[in-house]
Amino acid sequence: MTPPPAPTFGEALRFWIKLGWISFGGPAGQIAIMHKEIVERKRWLTEEHFLHALNLCMLLPGPEAQQLATYLGWRLHGARGGIAAGALFVIPSVFILFGLSWLYMAGGNITWVQGIFYGLIPAVIAIVVSAVKRIGSKALKTPALWTLSLLAFVAIFFLKINFVVIILSAALIGYVGGKRFPKQFPAGKGHGKANVGDAPFVVLPPAPRGSWPRTLVVSALCLTLWWLPVLACGLLWGWKGIHFQEGLFFSKAALVTIGGAYAVLPYVAQMAVEHHGWLGQRQMMAGLGLAETTPGPLIMVLQFVGFVAAWQNPGEMAPLHAAAIGAAITTWVTFLPCFLFIFLCAPHVEGLRERPALASTLTAITAAVVGVILNLAIWFAWHALHPGSGRIDWFVAVVAIGAWIAMERFKVGVIQTLACCAALGIAWNLIHA
Repeated sequence: MTPPPAPTFGEALRFWIKLGWISFGGPAGQIAIMHKEIVERKRWLTEEHFLHALNLCMLLPGPEAQQLATYLGWRLHGARGGIAAGALFVIPSVFILFGLSWLYMAGGNITWVQGIFYGLIPAVIAIVVSAVKRIGSKALKTPALWTLSLLAFVAIFFLKINFVVIILSAALIGYVGGKRFPKQFPAGKGHGKANVGDAPFVVLPPAPRGSWPRTLVVSALCLTLWWLPVLACGLLWGWKGIHFQEGLFFSKAALVTIGGAYAVLPYVAQMAVEHHGWLGQRQMMAGLGLAETTPGPLIMVLQFVGFVAAWQNPGEMAPLHAAAIGAAITTWVTFLPCFLFIFLCAPHVEGLRERPALASTLTAITAAVVGVILNLAIWFAWHALHPGSGRIDWFVAVVAIGAWIAMERFKVGVIQTLACCAALGIAWNLIHA
């Protein structure tokens, strides 16, 4: 059979635009959409090639689905393809979440708006608990991994050890454990292969080879683009101003987001809520609920944090003006590093094969992430159920249990769960207004 023709840039661009608006369901759903469209239906990439790219993205800091889209765009049409695919994956959610963030802050005195965000609180608890169960059932396959997960939970919940230290320690344990005790730290196989039939795939030209000159050019360009806006914030509004501090903090967060948004949220909550005092824990929960309702990566919740933090600490600016800049700088430093990592590593994807040392490291990190997410679930639930009045919030407790049962027992989707909880929150607030 004759291979299908390679897609034009315009054809690929139309797909990336579409993907940005339909990429619901978290990383698993987003990866499944790309696999179905690009491998099974359009046949732009082979199954093996797709899986090699996915395995690399799972090892890199940042949202793996967005990075996978960036790689696929790069492989099809070079740098312009990678930029288009990666940017369009998040642009719809940037504008949607900005509007929702404004509604959250500006409409705080409207009863029905308060009801929406009140209803999102129990939904977030149920979603995070469900994530612990889902990720844990896949990741914790051996006694060593269970132990590592428990130690990670104890370290962050009781000992308040920094998230970055926990992840680095887990990586070291996984690397050594994979060599000494391979059965306890099995090399994961990534996502399973799907049946894609016998039809031929697009024949792509050879990928550009990595080289030191290319590495230096890519690094210099991306690092300049990354840090120029951050430094501009410091020069324009002060080095101790909220915008420079956000740029600095979220740049650090971008380097430790191995394991997805749920893994980095405890670190962000620990620092933004407890250390910096930029926002409250209920605001943090509301942001996660809003991010769940939008397409794109869940890590978009950081844009909400940046928006609210700057709104509440505007300096001499109007709150909305400060919040817009805060959201922009947060989003910029969250996603710009993804392009740096992918453009540096992309030439090496096709040479990526089974590498037990890397795979066992990822296995250990994932196990530690389960413990970290459990900490997040308990942290959210505790503060939501004890809002400061000394009493238990029974509305949050009952609706959270109901939402969890709906998702686990009856397989109700996240969007439907959020919508129902928001409606219950509106009804509750109107009744008690």
